[in-house]
Amino acid sequence: MPTSIDDIKNKYPIPVFYYRVTIDGDDSMAFSEVSGLSIEYETITYRDGLSYRDGPKHMPGLDSPVNLTLQKGIVKADSYLLDWINSIRLNTVEKRDVRIDLLNENGEATVSWTVKDAFPKKLDAPSFNATSSEVAIESLELMATRLEVANPAL
Repeated sequence: MPTSIDDIKNKYPIPVFYYRVTIDGDDSMAFSEVSGLSIEYETITYRDGLSYRDGPKHMPGLDSPVNLTLQKGIVKADSYLLDWINSIRLNTVEKRDVRIDLLNENGEATVSWTVKDAFPKKLDAPSFNATSSEVAIESLELMATRLEVANPAL
């Protein structure tokens, strides 16, 4: 059981609702949900001459690409995500780094995930329902080469 404020800050799990998303240095957009921050490796199965007795050997292979999903409310004066995915049609898509910072109560990053060389692959419009008064949410799926995790608090 924690006995001091420092124990609480260092030993209690961090809540997930206070975070910041930065795309290529721009953190002006507010996203309601971020998902897909995972590091995964393919598995290689190797069978040698003793596999009949010992069974196959398994080892890590290449890393899998990162599939990140960002969701945000549609704002009339903001077309950043639409402009980014439309750049694919012009064959000028720009790969960008996306950083997600989990923040403490002072707004300082406690853990950071940096998605490297991300590009958009799908933009979903909101679902429309005449009986609902929810905010219109757009969803952007990104693919990236790798994910780096940093803990600046340590």
